[in-house]
Amino acid sequence: MEMMKFLFQGESGLVVEFGSEIDPVVNTRVHATARQIAKELSGLIEAVVPTYRSLFVIFDPTLISRSDLIKKIEKEAADSRAELCTACGNKIVVIPTLYGEDAGPDIDFVASHNNLTVEEVIQIHTSVAYRIYMMGFTPGFPYLGGMSEKIAAPRLKTPRTNIPAGSVGIAGTQTGLYPVESPGGWQLIGRTPLKVFNPRSKQPFLYEAGDQLQFERISASDYDRIEKDVEAGRYFPRTLPIEDVVR
Repeated sequence: MEMMKFLFQGESGLVVEFGSEIDPVVNTRVHATARQIAKELSGLIEAVVPTYRSLFVIFDPTLISRSDLIKKIEKEAADSRAELCTACGNKIVVIPTLYGEDAGPDIDFVASHNNLTVEEVIQIHTSVAYRIYMMGFTPGFPYLGGMSEKIAAPRLKTPRTNIPAGSVGIAGTQTGLYPVESPGGWQLIGRTPLKVFNPRSKQPFLYEAGDQLQFERISASDYDRIEKDVEAGRYFPRTLPIEDVVR
């Protein structure tokens, strides 16, 4: 296990690196430590931002020195080891997805680029659960790991200016989900009728970093039905327990 590295970012910023690679164990340590820091150093810090393999800590230098903060973070990182299991997340969220045609206009390209059929692309994409390493870009955008290189595809040369909310895409060896309408350059292969970000809800996101997403193929009629149920507040996504907890 690599030692933590501390990088200074201005007078009130500190980057804590836990490793040099994208790795589920490293990411678990990141989120466990982030939770511990937020809980134990409340009042001394303004924000803790977890990423794939590091934390960005924004602190008040009038309340705590950088050297004292580093000592406290080292202690909290050690204390957080007991919380590694819970930091992995506790659920797999099933994402019903309509693939191809208007919902996934780029799926034919992804298939031809990899010498596969569209059916093979869908089968591969829905065959595993993807870990959410971090969220960002737009509210609730999940950066997912674990996609097969068999369906990897380059980003669009010219990004779209408007991608519908719920669109599922591929960029390089990553797959992801657009929670809100936004620009983007990923190859779109499908769309979900779920509203994964709802700012009016007490819990605005369907998932959090450390959880997993499992895409499930649905038909056009299923999409229309689920979309209506979501709008009426009658649909609740299926969740599954995570059994292969990273330790």
